[in-house]
Amino acid sequence: MIHSNQSPATRTGFIVATYAVSHFLVDFSCAYLMFSRIRFSEQWFLWMLIYNFLAFAMQMPIGLMADRFNRNAVCAAAGCVLVALAYPVSGMPMAAVLALGIGNALFHIGGGIDVLNISRGKSGPLGIFVSPGAFGIYFGTILGNRGAPGVPSVAVLLVTAAVILFLQYIWKRSFISGNLTLSLEGAGSPEALLILGCLFVVVILRSYVGLVLSFPWKGEGYWGLALICAVVLGKAVGGILADMAGAARASILSLGFSAAAFLFSNDPLWGVLAVFLFNMTMPITLWAAARMIPGAKGFAFGLLTFALFLGFIPVYLGADELLSTPSGFAAASLVSLVLLLVGLKKVVKA
Repeated sequence: MIHSNQSPATRTGFIVATYAVSHFLVDFSCAYLMFSRIRFSEQWFLWMLIYNFLAFAMQMPIGLMADRFNRNAVCAAAGCVLVALAYPVSGMPMAAVLALGIGNALFHIGGGIDVLNISRGKSGPLGIFVSPGAFGIYFGTILGNRGAPGVPSVAVLLVTAAVILFLQYIWKRSFISGNLTLSLEGAGSPEALLILGCLFVVVILRSYVGLVLSFPWKGEGYWGLALICAVVLGKAVGGILADMAGAARASILSLGFSAAAFLFSNDPLWGVLAVFLFNMTMPITLWAAARMIPGAKGFAFGLLTFALFLGFIPVYLGADELLSTPSGFAAASLVSLVLLLVGLKKVVKA
């Protein structure tokens, strides 16, 4: 039974689990609608660009507004509702894409700030929150491409929105989230710009590499699914490892060994291991950015999702062979490691 006097740890577990499952559902619903219906539009590539811009780049300004609005659960629930509303208007691609993209951004920002607020300076909850999204995109894309019927996304998303609001209200008796007073103080200092710049480039590299990763064995058997599992588990385990060993040590272990594993990634086992290790630093970058701008966690979260969008642009423009070799992936890991260590050295002292 859920009640308002449960321990903080229990509340944290319920909130993180709810947002993690919701993350899967939102990303699944977006991918499914895009590939089952919008994909057949003559302007498919334009709609894909607009969707990614709204879903990722727009998280930065939306995050700033959410920091000020101070009602994170409302923001996340509104995102679920908007994604649900995209289904009835899917015959009008522009309306559907606007609803999907903005809804996706609202959910991620609302859920992201809430998880950051309750994580008590840890990155483990962040990893658990962000990791199921990859499963959602993977299965939504597959079922969408196959035209699988009967996906009850609208009803599920509306129930998800209700659950998010219910949990917020039953524990706080209010929809006010308790965000810190909005402040970008210190974000423009040379040291902060260096830190955020390093994290920003790391996320661009991770986004680009994640999109261009290709192995000769990827389409054989269940190796494609194994890669997605590696992405999901890498993000989840990375946050936990950072809490146990420290962010810098976790980064050295993950990116250092991923660089070595990528060199042998023509072998499936080494390739899956490399992808697992490469994704472990995702929650660490989010944790570090939020630590640098504690008075604007939504803005910090959105800043790095804007970097995700920038990593998508070269692929969209057809420049997807810049690092598409085992040695190129290994080089990206090592460059990411150097940049991340520079940033983390400053963050830990901040």
